[in-house]
Amino acid sequence: MNKNGLTITMIFKAQSLNYGEGIGNISELKKLSRGDGTIHTFASRQALRYDIARLGNKMFGWNLEVVDKSKGTVQFKDELNIKDSEEMDLFGYMKTSKKSDQNETGGSDIRSAAVRLSHAISLEDYKSDTEFLNNKGLADRINEFPNLANIEQHLSYYTYTVTIDLAKVGKDGNIELEQKEKAKRVNQLLEIIKVLNRDIGGRQENLSPLFIIGGLYDLNSPFFLGRINLQGKEGEFKIDTDILQDTVTMKLGENRIGEDTKIGMVKSIFKNEEEIKEKFSGKVSNIQEFFEELESKVSKYYEEAK
Repeated sequence: MNKNGLTITMIFKAQSLNYGEGIGNISELKKLSRGDGTIHTFASRQALRYDIARLGNKMFGWNLEVVDKSKGTVQFKDELNIKDSEEMDLFGYMKTSKKSDQNETGGSDIRSAAVRLSHAISLEDYKSDTEFLNNKGLADRINEFPNLANIEQHLSYYTYTVTIDLAKVGKDGNIELEQKEKAKRVNQLLEIIKVLNRDIGGRQENLSPLFIIGGLYDLNSPFFLGRINLQGKEGEFKIDTDILQDTVTMKLGENRIGEDTKIGMVKSIFKNEEEIKEKFSGKVSNIQEFFEELESKVSKYYEEAK
């Protein structure tokens, strides 16, 4: 089988990543409620995509001048295609059209995404921490009373998953990019994920992975999504390795996915670092080495796909 399915699941540590509409002067974090009574905050996949595109433009000059509102809604321009936009290629698009004399049917032109993102969900439950804010420093300058606000805060480890259909990148109808361009776009995306950050509330949060697991597989599937658990005690955290060990025993045809799975990890973060190295012997490296090997496999895939 052809290994065209890339999936990686990551853990990072950050604070208060995504706010909703809020009520009055209270800014509320986006949250999910679980059946066991716990509440978890999350950064939406749309927020992650926004920051990936932002860094794509900053790091590699991705073209973001690709949208307008000429048809009443903000969407990608009709005259542009995946040749013009890495974002349209990787994350897909929808272009709507109304019925007219030239277009009797109307409808939508849709190209589904080659890259799929999950929400980044906190691995620690939210305990209703809030921060009281005011602008006293500014108000004092003009002898006025300050404005008051309350903002929810949550410092936590988060996990999210990226899945890429390598066979779909660079193809859209009659358009197909060169293999080198396909590899370049995927590897640029991986470079962005490696150093991903988020600007929010006057802060810049680091979304770069502290732990990452995944690889290239015969099937495009998020194998490790929902398989990351943390066990916290006395300020130290352990990654639940039993779930991961059980996951890598799954077979695709005759091969277990563990054969194609690698792990990248920052040292001295998780208490059971040595346990992870022992249970996944020969599969564990640092974050940089993980991405270098993955990018090499991506380049090799497109070279052999000619």
